[in-house]
Amino acid sequence: MAQTETATESAPESATKPMFKRLSLIGIGLIGSSISHAVRRAGIAGDIVGCAVAPETRRRAEELGLVRKAYADPPEAVKGADLVILCTPVGAYKKIAEAIGPHLEQGAIVSDVGSVKAAPVQDIAPHMPEGVHFIAGHPIAGTEQSGPDAGFAELFDGRWCILTPGADADPAAVAKLEDFWRKLGSNVEIMSPEHHDMVLAITSHVPHLIAYNIVNTAEHLERVTDSEVIKFSAGGFRDFTRIAASDPVMWRDVFLNNKDAVLEMLGRFSEDLITLQRAIRFGDGATLERLFTEARAIRRGIIQAGQDTAQPDFGRSPARAKDGSK
Repeated sequence: MAQTETATESAPESATKPMFKRLSLIGIGLIGSSISHAVRRAGIAGDIVGCAVAPETRRRAEELGLVRKAYADPPEAVKGADLVILCTPVGAYKKIAEAIGPHLEQGAIVSDVGSVKAAPVQDIAPHMPEGVHFIAGHPIAGTEQSGPDAGFAELFDGRWCILTPGADADPAAVAKLEDFWRKLGSNVEIMSPEHHDMVLAITSHVPHLIAYNIVNTAEHLERVTDSEVIKFSAGGFRDFTRIAASDPVMWRDVFLNNKDAVLEMLGRFSEDLITLQRAIRFGDGATLERLFTEARAIRRGIIQAGQDTAQPDFGRSPARAKDGSK
């Protein structure tokens, strides 16, 4: 990965003008930096600028060529941009939307990458001026890495991006954002914010909550030492620790902003866990085998759908595990 190229120099020359004259990334962590890499690979933005609170992040983003200019102030970062993507934790959305609203360009598309959709719609949409198109989005891709160095262009390849436009969203703007994500390598699906939040509660949010919890449970076992937990980590616990290494601030905001769906899925999970508990307690091997077989079939379906591989490392090369890149 050539990290010395600038955000404008790395885009391939083309006889046609890019999809967007200026892309503004509000937040330049794993997702924001990966969007920059993928956009430059596709050559679909004439200019890329960004915004980050930390001076070190701004300096590093410019040094890596992720953005031409990194700003500390969101309103400065969105001036002249015809595509603005919020890549911060969802808890910051409302404050950012309030700040950038008066400075957005007419006709601009504003989107986000949050793992929750109903709450961001409520926080962002009211602050969007007439003539600006807000279309919430969620690229379902990521690693446990964070920061501007973690991004890579292939993150979105073959993955899904869900868009949740409002009923009054401009069809042309929605189609353009769909095309944008497809050019970044994603498959695109449209659904309502509420349905998105219910689906992601069981496929992403509850698994992360379980991972955080089981890792903390191991940490607090008095008869098992920390060194034993690390030394004898089998595949299952090891992969829980990978998930639990994800950004704590981001996941804090996910659970606070998708409370109802997560609690409903946790209730279902608790009921199903009791079934397993009873089967183990009463030696009901037939029930255990049936439930494990059903779960195994889901794993095979994920592989067949191209959303993971059957490799023991779950498709993550040693290089990517180390630094978040291919």
